[in-house]
Amino acid sequence: MAKRRKFTDQFKAKIALEALRGDKTIQEIAAKHQVHPNQVSTWKRQAVEGMADVFARGGKPEGPTEAEIKELHAKIGRLAVENDFLSEGLKR
Repeated sequence: MAKRRKFTDQFKAKIALEALRGDKTIQEIAAKHQVHPNQVSTWKRQAVEGMADVFARGGKPEGPTEAEIKELHAKIGRLAVENDFLSEGLKR
C-alpha cells in the first residue's frame, strides 16, 4: 500500500492560486505537481471559501483563543515552579 503524502500549507496555496488563475486546466496543474485532479479542485474550493474570512478579519491572522491563553499561562506557571525547584537543587 502506498504511503500517504502530506503537503504543506504553502504548497496547497500555490496550487490553489495556480488553479484560480485559470491559465491551465486542473488536469495540467495536477500532472505538473503530481497530485490528483480532485485534490487540486478541493484546494481551489477551500481557497475560495476561505477568502471571505481574510477580508472579514481585515487581513489579520486570528489571535489565540481564551482557552489557549489560559493553558499557556498555566504552563508558564508550572515551568516557573519547576525552574525554581531545579535551581534550588543546584545551589545545594
